[in-house]
Formats: sequence, C-alpha cells, structure tokens
Amino acid sequence: MGLPRIFKKKVKEVEVKEKEKAKERPPEGVVEGVVEVRPQQPSQQPTQQPKGREKKMAGVYCILKSPHVTEKVTDLTKENQYVFKVYPETHKTEIKKAIENLYGVDVLDVKIINVPRKRRRLGRISGWRKGYKKAIIKIKKGQKMEVLPR
Repeated sequence: MGLPRIFKKKVKEVEVKEKEKAKERPPEGVVEGVVEVRPQQPSQQPTQQPKGREKKMAGVYCILKSPHVTEKVTDLTKENQYVFKVYPETHKTEIKKAIENLYGVDVLDVKIINVPRKRRRLGRISGWRKGYKKAIIKIKKGQKMEVLPR
C-alpha cells in the first residue's frame, strides 16, 4: 500500500519552468561559447584566526559553573585559595588548565570535594537538595584573581 498523496511534496508548475530556464542559461562569464578567464587574486584581507586566549577560553565554561562565595571562602582568599562549583564529570587537570587559561595565574594545587545530596522536608512533603562538586584552587603567592567583578 502506497503512501497517501497528502504526504508527497507538491511542485508548482511555475517552479518547474524556472528550473528549466535556469538549465538553459549559460553560466556567467560565458559569451557565445567563449569563456572569460579571470586571474585569481589573493583576498585583500587575510583570514583572521582566533587569538590564543580566545581559543583557549572556548571550553572553560564547560568546566567551571560559578565561583562559590561564602564567609569561609572569603577567608581562604587570604591564603591564595579560591573555590569554584564545577561540573561533576571534570577532573583536576581540566580544572587546572581552565583556571590558568581564564585568569592567567599559576595554579599550584587543586582539591575536589563532592558535596552529597541531602534529604529535606517541608511539612509532610519530603524531597532532596541537590548535591554538587566544588574545587578548591591554590594559586602562586603574590598573584590575585578577580572572581567577582566589582
């Protein structure tokens, strides 16, 4: 049993005639069997490749979610340590490369903490608070990171 005709694409007669005329027309640059040859000129503007930093920053946002800002974390900044929420699939080496590319600092150490989900209740309704993964980054002494723009 064939498909009903309602699913078939309807072609208008006008479109068919235009396609036939296009086939009959000679391509541009052809005049009565003579082909015009144009020398190829190099493009005036060279194609611009993305800069090194822009190219490196492309994957950073697939690794870092957001900075984790609490009182405890602000005290850690005095010891050159910063905390970020990261995606659960990321590894220490990926986090280190992302921080170095994004902020231009030297990362000495990366520690990862998996915060588990917790059961929460509101009256009779019970549910779960989401868990997350966070990374504590230690950078070289004397360097600073502007985590939250002022």
